[in-house]
Amino acid sequence: MNPIVRIVIVVLYAVLGLAATGRSVYQVLTKFSEAPLPYTLSAVSAVLYVAIAIALWRGRRTFALWGTAIELVGVLTVGTLGYLAPALWPDHTVWTGYGSAYGWVPLALPVAALVMLVRDRRDRRARAARAAVEPAAPSGTLS
Repeated sequence: MNPIVRIVIVVLYAVLGLAATGRSVYQVLTKFSEAPLPYTLSAVSAVLYVAIAIALWRGRRTFALWGTAIELVGVLTVGTLGYLAPALWPDHTVWTGYGSAYGWVPLALPVAALVMLVRDRRDRRARAARAAVEPAAPSGTLS
């Protein structure tokens, strides 16, 4: 995994997690009764962003892979329902309009993370397969 790309994605998830946490805490504490579904989804997305950032930072790739897949499904579902059934969304969530209020980062970020994680998984498997086939290198010791 490219360390620069990994760090950038971790930072983006952390920043998005902080932004979504701030937004959801404010919404839940001040006006939850006005739009419980959107505000709950904002809180869920905030937790998911922070969890993905931590998983990526700690190298927990499988958790990060599942988290980003769930995130992408959420963004696509909420984004689509926002256009097809706008009455469900009396207020915006982080994922409304496919994350348009956040510069579409909520849509692009899981795609980038999934590409990175899937490539990393593929590369690890290829290295493991090569290592299993290649003969062991001589130890270099004289007897």
